[in-house]
Amino acid sequence: MSPSTDPLADYTADLAVRLGALSEQAAVIDAAAQAIADTISADGMLHVFGTGHSHLLAAELFYRAGGLGAVNPLLIEGLLLHAGAELSTSMERTPGLGPAIFAKMDARPIDTLLVISNSGANVIARELTRLANDAGLTTIALISTAHATSAASRGATGERIDQLARFVIDNGGVPGDAALEVAGVDRPMGPTSTVLGAAIVNVLAMTAAMKVAQTGIQPSVFTSSNVSGGDEENRATLARYRSRARSL
Repeated sequence: MSPSTDPLADYTADLAVRLGALSEQAAVIDAAAQAIADTISADGMLHVFGTGHSHLLAAELFYRAGGLGAVNPLLIEGLLLHAGAELSTSMERTPGLGPAIFAKMDARPIDTLLVISNSGANVIARELTRLANDAGLTTIALISTAHATSAASRGATGERIDQLARFVIDNGGVPGDAALEVAGVDRPMGPTSTVLGAAIVNVLAMTAAMKVAQTGIQPSVFTSSNVSGGDEENRATLARYRSRARSL
Protein backbone atom coordinates (compact mmCIF):
# COMPACT_ATOMS: atom_id res chain seq x y z
CA MET A 1 0.00 0.00 0.00
CA SER A 2 1.37 3.42 -0.94
CA PRO A 3 1.89 6.04 1.78
CA SER A 4 -1.24 7.86 2.80
CA THR A 5 -1.89 11.35 1.47
CA ASP A 6 -5.34 11.44 3.10
CA PRO A 7 -4.96 10.25 6.69
CA LEU A 8 -8.62 10.86 7.55
CA ALA A 9 -9.88 8.62 4.77
CA ASP A 10 -7.15 6.00 5.00
CA TYR A 11 -7.01 5.66 8.79
CA THR A 12 -10.77 5.41 9.20
CA ALA A 13 -10.94 2.94 6.31
CA ASP A 14 -8.24 0.81 7.93
CA LEU A 15 -10.07 0.89 11.25
CA ALA A 16 -13.34 -0.07 9.57
CA VAL A 17 -11.71 -3.16 8.07
CA ARG A 18 -10.13 -4.15 11.39
CA LEU A 19 -13.34 -3.54 13.33
CA GLY A 20 -15.21 -5.70 10.84
CA ALA A 21 -12.65 -8.45 11.25
CA LEU A 22 -13.42 -8.65 14.97
CA SER A 23 -16.32 -10.90 14.00
CA GLU A 24 -13.65 -13.60 13.64
CA GLN A 25 -13.20 -13.32 17.43
CA ALA A 26 -16.92 -13.81 18.13
CA ALA A 27 -16.61 -17.25 19.73
CA VAL A 28 -13.85 -16.35 22.18
CA ILE A 29 -15.44 -12.98 22.97
CA ASP A 30 -18.69 -14.75 23.77
CA ALA A 31 -16.93 -17.31 25.97
CA ALA A 32 -14.96 -14.61 27.80
CA ALA A 33 -18.14 -12.58 28.28
CA GLN A 34 -19.82 -15.66 29.77
CA ALA A 35 -16.99 -15.90 32.29
CA ILE A 36 -17.48 -12.25 33.20
CA ALA A 37 -21.23 -12.83 33.48
CA ASP A 38 -20.61 -15.75 35.82
CA THR A 39 -18.38 -13.51 37.93
CA ILE A 40 -21.02 -10.78 38.14
CA SER A 41 -23.78 -13.27 38.97
CA ALA A 42 -21.64 -14.58 41.83
CA ASP A 43 -21.13 -11.01 43.12
CA GLY A 44 -17.50 -11.02 42.01
CA MET A 45 -15.38 -8.39 40.30
CA LEU A 46 -13.83 -7.90 36.90
CA HIS A 47 -10.28 -6.67 37.54
CA VAL A 48 -8.65 -4.95 34.56
CA PHE A 49 -4.95 -4.25 34.04
CA GLY A 50 -2.91 -2.70 31.29
CA THR A 51 0.41 -0.87 31.13
CA GLY A 52 1.35 2.03 28.87
CA HIS A 53 -1.52 3.04 26.63
CA SER A 54 -3.28 -0.23 27.46
CA HIS A 55 -4.24 1.25 30.82
CA LEU A 56 -6.64 3.50 28.90
CA LEU A 57 -8.80 0.43 28.31
CA ALA A 58 -8.94 -0.29 32.03
CA ALA A 59 -10.13 3.28 32.48
CA GLU A 60 -12.60 2.87 29.61
CA LEU A 61 -14.39 0.08 31.46
CA PHE A 62 -14.44 1.87 34.82
CA TYR A 63 -17.13 4.22 36.19
CA ARG A 64 -18.34 4.60 32.61
CA ALA A 65 -21.73 5.71 31.39
CA GLY A 66 -23.19 2.48 30.06
CA GLY A 67 -20.43 0.46 31.72
CA LEU A 68 -20.52 -2.35 34.25
CA GLY A 69 -20.45 -1.50 37.93
CA ALA A 70 -18.41 -4.56 38.92
CA VAL A 71 -15.10 -3.29 37.53
CA ASN A 72 -11.88 -2.77 39.47
CA PRO A 73 -9.22 -1.06 37.33
CA LEU A 74 -5.67 -1.68 38.48
CA LEU A 75 -4.36 1.85 37.93
CA ILE A 76 -0.90 1.88 39.47
CA GLU A 77 0.55 5.39 39.56
CA GLY A 78 4.10 4.55 38.50
CA LEU A 79 2.84 2.54 35.53
CA LEU A 80 0.71 5.37 34.13
CA LEU A 81 2.13 7.65 31.46
CA HIS A 82 1.37 10.90 33.29
CA ALA A 83 3.66 9.79 36.12
CA GLY A 84 6.59 9.66 33.69
CA ALA A 85 6.58 7.92 30.33
CA GLU A 86 10.05 6.38 30.51
CA LEU A 87 9.50 5.42 34.15
CA SER A 88 6.32 3.57 33.22
CA THR A 89 8.18 1.63 30.53
CA SER A 90 10.94 0.68 32.96
CA MET A 91 8.51 -0.36 35.68
CA GLU A 92 6.38 -2.58 33.45
CA ARG A 93 9.56 -4.54 32.69
CA THR A 94 10.59 -4.90 36.34
CA PRO A 95 10.22 -8.41 37.83
CA GLY A 96 8.54 -8.70 41.20
CA LEU A 97 6.00 -5.88 40.95
CA GLY A 98 3.20 -8.20 39.88
CA PRO A 99 2.91 -9.92 43.29
CA ALA A 100 2.74 -6.55 45.06
CA ILE A 101 -0.09 -5.41 42.78
CA PHE A 102 -1.92 -8.72 43.09
CA ALA A 103 -1.75 -8.58 46.88
CA LYS A 104 -3.70 -5.30 46.82
CA MET A 105 -6.42 -6.57 44.45
CA ASP A 106 -8.56 -8.37 46.99
CA ALA A 107 -8.72 -11.15 44.39
CA ARG A 108 -11.20 -13.98 44.92
CA PRO A 109 -11.71 -17.21 42.96
CA ILE A 110 -15.08 -15.98 41.68
CA ASP A 111 -13.38 -12.98 40.04
CA THR A 112 -12.11 -12.48 36.51
CA LEU A 113 -8.88 -10.71 35.49
CA LEU A 114 -8.62 -9.03 32.08
CA VAL A 115 -5.00 -8.24 31.17
CA ILE A 116 -4.37 -5.98 28.19
CA SER A 117 -0.97 -5.91 26.51
CA ASN A 118 -0.45 -5.41 22.80
CA SER A 119 2.78 -7.42 22.83
CA GLY A 120 1.76 -9.79 25.62
CA ALA A 121 5.40 -9.74 26.67
CA ASN A 122 5.70 -7.34 29.60
CA VAL A 123 6.78 -8.81 32.90
CA ILE A 124 4.05 -7.40 35.15
CA ALA A 125 1.29 -8.52 32.80
CA ARG A 126 2.75 -12.02 32.78
CA GLU A 127 3.18 -12.12 36.56
CA LEU A 128 -0.40 -10.97 37.20
CA THR A 129 -1.84 -13.51 34.78
CA ARG A 130 0.05 -16.37 36.39
CA LEU A 131 -0.85 -15.26 39.92
CA ALA A 132 -4.52 -14.96 38.98
CA ASN A 133 -4.47 -18.45 37.47
CA ASP A 134 -2.90 -19.85 40.62
CA ALA A 135 -5.56 -18.15 42.77
CA GLY A 136 -8.39 -19.65 40.75
CA LEU A 137 -9.50 -16.54 38.89
CA THR A 138 -10.60 -16.70 35.27
CA THR A 139 -8.04 -14.91 33.09
CA ILE A 140 -8.56 -13.11 29.80
CA ALA A 141 -5.74 -11.73 27.65
CA LEU A 142 -6.32 -8.99 25.08
CA ILE A 143 -3.36 -8.78 22.73
CA SER A 144 -2.28 -8.27 19.15
CA THR A 145 -1.44 -11.79 18.04
CA ALA A 146 0.69 -10.49 15.18
CA HIS A 147 2.67 -8.33 17.59
CA ALA A 148 2.90 -10.92 20.35
CA THR A 149 4.19 -13.67 18.08
CA SER A 150 6.83 -11.33 16.67
CA ALA A 151 8.04 -10.01 20.04
CA ALA A 152 10.47 -11.60 22.45
CA SER A 153 9.01 -12.03 25.94
CA ARG A 154 10.63 -10.01 28.70
CA GLY A 155 9.68 -12.66 31.23
CA ALA A 156 12.45 -14.88 32.59
CA THR A 157 10.52 -17.97 31.49
CA GLY A 158 9.93 -16.66 27.97
CA GLU A 159 6.15 -16.85 28.41
CA ARG A 160 3.60 -14.34 27.13
CA ILE A 161 0.16 -13.67 28.55
CA ASP A 162 -1.51 -15.33 25.57
CA GLN A 163 0.24 -18.55 26.60
CA LEU A 164 -1.05 -18.22 30.17
CA ALA A 165 -4.60 -16.87 30.01
CA ARG A 166 -7.69 -19.05 29.72
CA PHE A 167 -9.17 -16.84 27.00
CA VAL A 168 -7.15 -14.93 24.39
CA ILE A 169 -8.67 -12.18 22.27
CA ASP A 170 -6.76 -10.78 19.29
CA ASN A 171 -7.31 -7.09 18.55
CA GLY A 172 -6.16 -7.59 14.97
CA GLY A 173 -3.38 -5.00 15.11
CA VAL A 174 0.01 -5.11 13.41
CA PRO A 175 3.43 -5.54 15.04
CA GLY A 176 4.40 -2.16 16.46
CA ASP A 177 0.73 -1.05 16.49
CA ALA A 178 1.16 1.76 13.94
CA ALA A 179 -0.76 0.62 10.86
CA LEU A 180 -0.16 3.21 8.14
CA GLU A 181 2.65 4.76 6.18
CA VAL A 182 2.18 8.52 5.85
CA ALA A 183 3.57 10.47 2.92
CA GLY A 184 6.87 12.14 3.82
CA VAL A 185 7.11 10.52 7.27
CA ASP A 186 9.94 8.06 7.84
CA ARG A 187 8.09 5.64 10.15
CA PRO A 188 4.56 4.23 10.52
CA MET A 189 1.76 6.11 12.27
CA GLY A 190 -1.90 5.44 13.04
CA PRO A 191 -1.91 3.06 16.03
CA THR A 192 -5.02 0.92 16.23
CA SER A 193 -4.87 -0.88 19.58
CA THR A 194 -6.79 1.74 21.57
CA VAL A 195 -9.71 2.04 19.15
CA LEU A 196 -9.97 -1.71 18.58
CA GLY A 197 -9.43 -2.47 22.25
CA ALA A 198 -12.13 -0.04 23.33
CA ALA A 199 -14.57 -1.72 20.97
CA ILE A 200 -13.66 -5.16 22.29
CA VAL A 201 -13.90 -4.33 25.99
CA ASN A 202 -17.25 -2.60 25.52
CA VAL A 203 -18.58 -5.60 23.59
CA LEU A 204 -17.37 -7.82 26.44
CA ALA A 205 -19.21 -5.64 28.95
CA MET A 206 -22.44 -5.51 26.94
CA THR A 207 -22.44 -9.22 26.20
CA ALA A 208 -21.75 -10.09 29.83
CA ALA A 209 -24.57 -7.79 30.99
CA MET A 210 -26.95 -9.40 28.50
CA LYS A 211 -26.05 -12.86 29.74
CA VAL A 212 -26.59 -11.84 33.36
CA ALA A 213 -29.96 -10.32 32.50
CA GLN A 214 -30.98 -13.54 30.77
CA THR A 215 -30.70 -15.31 34.13
CA GLY A 216 -33.17 -12.90 35.70
CA ILE A 217 -30.54 -10.80 37.50
CA GLN A 218 -30.33 -7.11 36.64
CA PRO A 219 -26.62 -6.22 36.30
CA SER A 220 -25.38 -2.95 37.80
CA VAL A 221 -24.68 -0.52 34.96
CA PHE A 222 -23.66 3.12 35.37
CA THR A 223 -25.79 5.97 34.06
CA SER A 224 -24.09 9.18 32.93
CA SER A 225 -23.75 11.59 35.84
CA ASN A 226 -24.44 14.37 33.36
CA VAL A 227 -28.06 13.42 32.67
CA SER A 228 -31.02 14.14 34.89
CA GLY A 229 -31.24 11.60 37.70
CA GLY A 230 -27.88 10.04 36.89
CA ASP A 231 -26.33 10.61 40.30
CA GLU A 232 -29.35 9.12 42.03
CA GLU A 233 -29.36 6.06 39.75
CA ASN A 234 -25.67 5.42 40.42
CA ARG A 235 -25.79 5.54 44.22
CA ALA A 236 -26.72 1.89 44.67
CA THR A 237 -23.96 0.75 42.29
CA LEU A 238 -21.37 2.90 44.05
CA ALA A 239 -22.43 1.60 47.45
CA ARG A 240 -22.36 -2.00 46.25
CA TYR A 241 -18.86 -1.96 44.76
CA ARG A 242 -16.98 0.75 46.65
CA SER A 243 -15.32 -1.72 49.01
CA ARG A 244 -13.83 -3.74 46.14
CA ALA A 245 -13.08 -1.09 43.52
CA ARG A 246 -10.45 1.04 45.20
CA SER A 247 -10.61 3.83 42.63
CA LEU A 248 -14.28 4.52 43.43
